[in-house]
Amino acid sequence: MSRIGKKPVVIPAGVTVTVDGSRVSAKGAKGELTMALSGPVTATVKDGTVCVVCSEDTADGSSRHGLTRSLIANMVTGVSKGYSVDLELQGVGFRAAVQGAKLTLTIGYSSPVEFMAPKGIVVGVKESTITVSGPDKQLVGDTAARIRSFYPPEPYKGKGIRYKGEHVRRKTGKTVA
Repeated sequence: MSRIGKKPVVIPAGVTVTVDGSRVSAKGAKGELTMALSGPVTATVKDGTVCVVCSEDTADGSSRHGLTRSLIANMVTGVSKGYSVDLELQGVGFRAAVQGAKLTLTIGYSSPVEFMAPKGIVVGVKESTITVSGPDKQLVGDTAARIRSFYPPEPYKGKGIRYKGEHVRRKTGKTVA
């Protein structure tokens, strides 16, 4: 049995969680998320908590038990509070602008890079900071990683797109003898 899987997920006020066979749905102020349960794992809602139970006592069953409980907890947190990731632009002339769901990055290439945010993700820009937010933790992190991949921070001058607070290990350049 998984230690994490045994813990019940507390449902906060304003969030409704429903279990319909092998589908778990969470609905709250920030949106609605659904997930399919796989394998020997089942979930039940009672007394304001979600309990996850695994019918197999194997290594695979134990890992699925803990994973499912964590995914349900992330869904509940996402629809109640939401998730956000901040990215910083570092470099002379590096700019970002948002029009609706389209993010336009001017990051030193010959033409601007345009990125369409997935459905359910909100992208905001304030000065040199890009904020990616939404209810789905996995989608928020994936979108932030895809934006960062357009120009990852390079080790010599340090310019590029980096996570807020990320430390970039700097290298010294070549010296002329």
